[in-house]
Amino acid sequence: MHHQPTPDDRVLARRRAVGDRIRAARLHVGLTQEAVSLRAGIGLDSYNRIEKGHASPRLDSLIRIADAIGVPLADLVRE
Repeated sequence: MHHQPTPDDRVLARRRAVGDRIRAARLHVGLTQEAVSLRAGIGLDSYNRIEKGHASPRLDSLIRIADAIGVPLADLVRE
């Protein structure tokens, strides 16, 4: 089984920042994590890990999350 190397601190910090933006956008429109995960077709545990910055989401998942929340994808990944 192939293991990815552990990301460095810079990457982890940016991943957490994306999760923070997802959380802020979700709360702004009054959705629960469960509602977004259902709308996006992502398991609740996986969604929770993405929002906390503990998991690195695939681009397809980020697109589905943005659509589920109703925000442009760029809002979630901007710096």
